[in-house]
Amino acid sequence: MEIPADLAPELVPIAWLLGSWEGAGVGGYPTIEAFNFGQRIEFEHFGKPVLAYQSRTWLLDEDGKQVRPLASETGFWRPGPDGTLEVLLSHGSGYAEVWVGEANGAKIELRTDVVARTATAKEYTAGHRLYGLVEGELLWAFDMAAMEEPLQAHVSAQLKRVP
Repeated sequence: MEIPADLAPELVPIAWLLGSWEGAGVGGYPTIEAFNFGQRIEFEHFGKPVLAYQSRTWLLDEDGKQVRPLASETGFWRPGPDGTLEVLLSHGSGYAEVWVGEANGAKIELRTDVVARTATAKEYTAGHRLYGLVEGELLWAFDMAAMEEPLQAHVSAQLKRVP
């Protein structure tokens, strides 16, 4: 991927995220049945030292066909000068999160610093996310602590860059 000429210098270490990604993943948790999902993620820049981020997921049936929408999240990824990374996300299901971590080459690791939720949102207390660029694909995993369960695997996906 070619780095855009107007990209803020602070974004160069995470420029590999830029663009649209789509693929499929798996999910599960002790409080729900295992499921397959499709996902589209978009990262874009707009001249500031921050990436705009948007993710949409949908439930897939056994044949890989879309059944219904699942989760959506939107936010901003803000790299620091020393490889640190701050991510702010909001979810249509009633959550707002602040994530902190670091970008190290083609690997990003994040942990929740703050989780806020509305009165009607389900209980969710902490998260851990890994993102990596592996052979040109975006792989990511999300561990979650929720519903009185400890931090454990929840969802993961493998996404390809799309035009």
